[in-house]
Amino acid sequence: MPPDGSTKIFLLLLPFVLFTLRICHGGKILIVPLEGSHWVYMDIMVKALHSRGHSVDVVRTNKSWYIKDDSPHYKTITVPVTEAFNHDFINPILKKIIDIERGESSAMSFASLQVEMFTAMFNMHRIMCKMATIMFQDKDLMNSLKERKYDMVLTDPAWGAGIMLAHALKLPLVYNVRWITSGEGHLAIAPSPLSYIPMTGSGLSDKMSFIQRVKNLIFYVIWQAQDGFLIGPQYQAVCDEFFGPEVRYSDLLQGADLWLMRADFVFEFPRPTMPNVVYMGGFQCKPSEPLSGDLEEFVQSSGEHGVIIMSLGTFVSELPADMANEIAAAFAKLPQKVIWRHKGDRPATLGNNTLLVDWMPQNDLLGHPKIKLFVAHGGTNGIQEAIYHGVPVVGLPVFFDQYDNLLRLKERGGAKILTLATVDKGNNFLEAIEEVLTEPSYRMNMQRLSRLHRDQPVKPMDTALFWIEFVMRHKGAAHLRTESYRLPWYSYHSLDVVLSFLATVAVITFLPLVFFRYARLEKCIKRQTNKK
Repeated sequence: MPPDGSTKIFLLLLPFVLFTLRICHGGKILIVPLEGSHWVYMDIMVKALHSRGHSVDVVRTNKSWYIKDDSPHYKTITVPVTEAFNHDFINPILKKIIDIERGESSAMSFASLQVEMFTAMFNMHRIMCKMATIMFQDKDLMNSLKERKYDMVLTDPAWGAGIMLAHALKLPLVYNVRWITSGEGHLAIAPSPLSYIPMTGSGLSDKMSFIQRVKNLIFYVIWQAQDGFLIGPQYQAVCDEFFGPEVRYSDLLQGADLWLMRADFVFEFPRPTMPNVVYMGGFQCKPSEPLSGDLEEFVQSSGEHGVIIMSLGTFVSELPADMANEIAAAFAKLPQKVIWRHKGDRPATLGNNTLLVDWMPQNDLLGHPKIKLFVAHGGTNGIQEAIYHGVPVVGLPVFFDQYDNLLRLKERGGAKILTLATVDKGNNFLEAIEEVLTEPSYRMNMQRLSRLHRDQPVKPMDTALFWIEFVMRHKGAAHLRTESYRLPWYSYHSLDVVLSFLATVAVITFLPLVFFRYARLEKCIKRQTNKK
């Protein structure tokens, strides 16, 4: 029986009604992101949240590097600043770091590198604290944010502005996290024995000798000193000014409802964790899409030899000219075609097999059947995409966590690492590429990691979205949050219990000795008295 007119109208309006209901039931989310590559994957999550009917506002500065002011997926809240984290800030730092790493390896060069990193971290967090101060001083802005009645704050805790803003607005707090202001995220929330948890920058795995454990401890002390003297006090000063000295920044940082961790245990070394840590490593990965006509034609022209792609990420747009020439010369000797994301001057030794591009569809290229190798700096995004698509890696780490990320792949047999100090020495670069191309174990190991990563009951993005909406539905996730961060350090490590136990044992052990000694002394005194 054909539907009547009213039924037809209802069927036509049904999608609109469902869409309207979806929007009405969507939440309001305030996002305080990081710049650079961190925004790239936060933007992917923003689009996914928008597609589920949520209203998203994004806090940015008027000097924003990556975050556009106009987007169909979010609205922006722009904070006026005089200084920001962008290319002008990062490029001079990277140049100094590359120069130091290319110099002779010595205690002095290590110290110089640490000083440069400490200075960069201090200034980066100084900029963020200034931004937070501007926000909190702007009463109109803060009142506007309160009036919008957000359901939660989603932030990247590598910067602390979003953490403090969530406290000011009294909202549930969710992290899109791998790094926090004081280092690797797990260190702030989960037990982290230094005997098998390698510190960032140490270049160690979870299998350490005695000397390596000593080195790991030294790096732990360095990280603690950096946080205790350079970073933490800056955020605490903002808390003191606007919330009062009784509010500790460290408590705010550790007190987030949910930690969406950008790692999984296919990539990360096994370690203790907590119930409010949800792993979504590779959430940004997806099947590859067809390449543009010109790019596909170039890839297909590689024939049976295939293609190598090279990208050093968001921060490193170009390399020193002599290093770029050595790399280009090595590529020119290969039968493979090469696609290289390079923004500097065209290397004089560039071969006909190499295509220079300002930007590349990295995920789509890694998923192409012609891709044989990925030359990468070791950023989390690129490593996760290489794992997802099962592509072996030759790593050229530049700074911060990149060596440690690549080390995790190397330990699993999927990567070979070169340092900046050796990449242009002799034929090191060419030999590393040829080894990974010709030794089947590299590709086999990466494909095994890819199968492990994909073999999950729920996709990482769907897991992340579920838990974000869980926090909105339940106004937080306090039942998953440990209260350990409220304990003083001596209580956390039960030193007060141990000391009280030792004191009790000491009293029980020595009190009879004191009593007998006193009794013996009394007896001696009486004897002396009787003699007199």
